[in-house]
Amino acid sequence: MVKLNEKIEVFSLPATGDQMLSLACFAGKNLIIYFYPKDNTPGCIKEGQAFRDLYPEFEKLNSAVLGVSRDSVRVHENFKAKQAFPFDLLSDKEEQLCKQFDVIKLKKNYGREYMGIERSTFLIDSKGKLRHEWRKVKVVGHADEVLEQLKEMVG
Repeated sequence: MVKLNEKIEVFSLPATGDQMLSLACFAGKNLIIYFYPKDNTPGCIKEGQAFRDLYPEFEKLNSAVLGVSRDSVRVHENFKAKQAFPFDLLSDKEEQLCKQFDVIKLKKNYGREYMGIERSTFLIDSKGKLRHEWRKVKVVGHADEVLEQLKEMVG
């Protein structure tokens, strides 16, 4: 399980662009990893669009963004293309990264209970240490909040 100010365990997952992405791919960069429940749903579209629209700002601060859900790479490819995301999406079907970041939670929808991804975001510094986390994220204004925290961290 991840802990603030500690190094993130190495991971490697299939991603859009027919690639395997790992923490090492982002060595020397700050990394924002946001977990979301499902591609092509209203909240997840809005959240992804917010990170997309601010992406040039993140890049100026030597930072990359990754979105993570349990959807397949094929579904991710369509979602990424449709929303013109400039960042990659990781497919975590086996919940490897979800478990590492403890984002699988009991959820309720129309009286039905199930295990799903709790919308969460993590800011990892250029040395691979977790510097900030947001759990139970509300979409509106969230990407802006992450950017502000990143600016503070970078100085």
